Amino acid sequence: MNIFTNISRLVVGSLFIVSGLIKANDPVGFSYKLKDYFAPDVLNLEFLVPFVLPMAVLICAVEIVLGVAALFGSKMKLVSWMLLLMIIFFTFLTFYSAYFEKVTDCGCFGDALKLTPWESFSKDLVLLVFVLIIFIRKGSIALNTSKEDMQLLPTSIVLIAIFSYGVISWGFPVYFSISLFALVWFLKNKEQLREKITWVTFGIPALVSLLFSAYVLMHLPIRDFRPYAIGKNLREDIKSCVELGKQCPKSLTFYTLKHKETGEIKEMDSDAYVSTEIWKDKSWEIQGDLTTSREVEAGYTSPIHDFTMTSLEDGIDITEDVLNDPNYTFLLIAYDIENKNNNAVSAQVNALAEKSMTNQMRFIGLTSSLYENVETFRHEVQAGYDYYTTDEKTLQTILRSNPGLMLLHDGVVIGKWHHNDIPEYSEIESLISGS
Repeated sequence: MNIFTNISRLVVGSLFIVSGLIKANDPVGFSYKLKDYFAPDVLNLEFLVPFVLPMAVLICAVEIVLGVAALFGSKMKLVSWMLLLMIIFFTFLTFYSAYFEKVTDCGCFGDALKLTPWESFSKDLVLLVFVLIIFIRKGSIALNTSKEDMQLLPTSIVLIAIFSYGVISWGFPVYFSISLFALVWFLKNKEQLREKITWVTFGIPALVSLLFSAYVLMHLPIRDFRPYAIGKNLREDIKSCVELGKQCPKSLTFYTLKHKETGEIKEMDSDAYVSTEIWKDKSWEIQGDLTTSREVEAGYTSPIHDFTMTSLEDGIDITEDVLNDPNYTFLLIAYDIENKNNNAVSAQVNALAEKSMTNQMRFIGLTSSLYENVETFRHEVQAGYDYYTTDEKTLQTILRSNPGLMLLHDGVVIGKWHHNDIPEYSEIESLISGS
């Protein structure tokens, strides 16, 4: 049984570390996913919405801490209970998403790996089995000996490397885990810290995780998995399957029909509904609240399908004009113009905008705020550039900063900056000359 226990610890510990780290790389994005779950039409927990960001950071840290503790065998009675409660909670969420078709992307691995609701639920069921083995065997799991550390930790690194390089093509989780394991192992074996081993195996991973999340919150995710990452060609990625001559996905409407006399119920897709001419048979009626639309044939879906830029005053669409511009274009992303950060960096933004436009570079703002609020802000900060409107969720996807900057060249993203890192124009010249 010991071998199954160790395998379970390896799988659970490694996966929890990777899952927590990927989400910790983008806690803002994870907080958006939590907000979706707390919406009135999902779990109806709106009172938690103001706390989604600290909750996101905390959940990521807890995942990493539990993963490390499971691998080192520290406080396994407490850890096994926490692992069990977390996996039961996650399994409930993924089942809810799959069965009721709510929040169709669970955000289990952030934007690094997209799973369907049923795939996410299946993953959690498998993980639940491994967690149950740990839970059942918790009384026999003690803090690792040095020999056990030398067996489990390198094996965990191998598992993390397989997932990191083979699935998400990102080596950072490997380097992070090696450094964290080495630090915890070194401190764990210090004689003077032997009585504080719990602080070492729990406190160090928690501190490192929180510092990592704090860093990306003050700057930007160190790896951008979204379709607006540096190097992405927005002009090409916005094209539809028809424009690219690729096979388009096919969706059908499914009706639930009930026979008026016999009470028989059957489901039929829209193609069959028309071809069989069952609609002519008045003994069958569609159940109004049991009509769904499902994809029945896979096809190409544009990575970007909701990116538009329209004038706040007259609604003129400038999207194609901007994406096809062979020159450089700055996009100031400020989905909420009333956020205090916009005022705090206005002087830096104005200086960059003025210098950029003097050198024939376009500089425009994108926001989802109302026209009146935008005009009030522009006059307050003396902004010499125009704002255009873009969907709020799109802007939040483009950049995890409000405000923040994105630089395009011929439709390709060549730079992104958090509002804490607004560049001087000289930095832009260096970037351009080196690109």
